Amino acid sequence: MILRTRGKAVNITNNIVGRVTRDINSTSENTILLADNNVNIVNNTNFLAILTEKENYQAINNEKVVYKIPTLDHLQEDDIVTIEENGNIYTLYRIDSYHNTLMATNRCNSNCIMCSQPPKDRDDIAYVYEINQKLIPLIPKDCLELGVSGGEPTMMGEYFFHLIRQLKEELPETEIHVLTNGRSFAWNSFAERLGEIDNKRVMLGIPLYSDYYQLHDYIVQAKNAFYQTMLGFHNLARYEQRLELRVVLHKQTIPRLTKLARYIYKNLPFVEHIAFMGLEYIGYTPHNIDKLWIDPYLYQNELSEAVDFLSGQGMNVSIYNTPLCLLPENLWCYSRKSISDWKNAYAPECQSCLKKDDCGGFFEWNLNKKSEYITPFTEK
Repeated sequence: MILRTRGKAVNITNNIVGRVTRDINSTSENTILLADNNVNIVNNTNFLAILTEKENYQAINNEKVVYKIPTLDHLQEDDIVTIEENGNIYTLYRIDSYHNTLMATNRCNSNCIMCSQPPKDRDDIAYVYEINQKLIPLIPKDCLELGVSGGEPTMMGEYFFHLIRQLKEELPETEIHVLTNGRSFAWNSFAERLGEIDNKRVMLGIPLYSDYYQLHDYIVQAKNAFYQTMLGFHNLARYEQRLELRVVLHKQTIPRLTKLARYIYKNLPFVEHIAFMGLEYIGYTPHNIDKLWIDPYLYQNELSEAVDFLSGQGMNVSIYNTPLCLLPENLWCYSRKSISDWKNAYAPECQSCLKKDDCGGFFEWNLNKKSEYITPFTEK
């Protein structure tokens, strides 16, 4: 799936955010025209900018244009994009997807050994916040769900609370899922400020990788992270915030998975959802593969014990991005489709599988590192 493209920019002097359209007669505000090669543009005063695949384009009256774009076919009517001064075009919101996410920052105070999007040490917070300020009012009011991710969103500091408040005001009916390591909430005042916003549609997804502090700290590569995360969980619960706990399944987390499940029930019984996530073969993972890779087929017993225990205690459990053929049948009811539809893919051998439509499949990049035990189902 294409989420970024580039062309030659003319008269783009600052960041532009708008909805795309192919309707040259559109009078909607905050609109960017997608001009096919055969479109004759006489007056574009209604549009924030023009995007075109044309090899050459003569801008008139300071028109803001990006031309010589390889393709615009990936953009649907009313998708929301941002255009940078250098001609980069990023898709910020896909109108036909239920899995849109706001990027808060690329900065992070952890450095997880399997991070799918390694952090960058650059101060992009104000820049990204400005983009999101323009984006959020353009998102349809009937948007069902929206993610907030990074990096680490709480690294935004004061901007984080402004963002959550704006989401409450602009999208009051939208479920908001914030993916955070939870460490900033170890400071009670930080959790309290989130509680004061009182957005009951916000859920915080926080990872906990072990019941043993040294192992969790090793995985996230941050000293005292375990204690900060645990304190963050409890501070957030004090202010009645909705919480999801996430566990990425790999060689470091599997040996103590059952102990972690019991620890969760004993110490974090208030979490609303527990998500067991397949390992993503991207970011840092390929570089740390010897420390991380374990064939999902080989940890069926550990995963079964953990899921059965938590579910038996009445806790809500899901498994993501682990194909059904790698799960024992008793876990199929916990299997979910990808957390992000644009990441979802299936191996060539999956094409004949009769359970493909019910299967969570793979992260797209995991096709480069997948189980040796993939077996298509030949009977329903």
